[in-house]
Amino acid sequence: MKKPHQEFWELHPGLVWSNPDAPDSVLIRAALLRPRFQTLLDVAMEFSLERLQQEWELLKTDPEVNTRSAQPIVERCLRNIEQGWHHAAA
Repeated sequence: MKKPHQEFWELHPGLVWSNPDAPDSVLIRAALLRPRFQTLLDVAMEFSLERLQQEWELLKTDPEVNTRSAQPIVERCLRNIEQGWHHAAA
């Protein structure tokens, strides 16, 4: 039996190559730490922008995780996704 978002994650192989059965939160955080706009947009569409933002906030406050190099890219991507959704809703 497939887990709820397994087909989605199969479209994004390699995020957690050592554990493809990792929970969604682990896979979302992996996508955030190796940010690519299309991947983050896909995650936002599958799970919601709010969930993506929540996972990012958790990562930023985790003392074990270095988010410094990803931060400008992630925050620009999140801002652009949010702006795009506002324009689409208008």
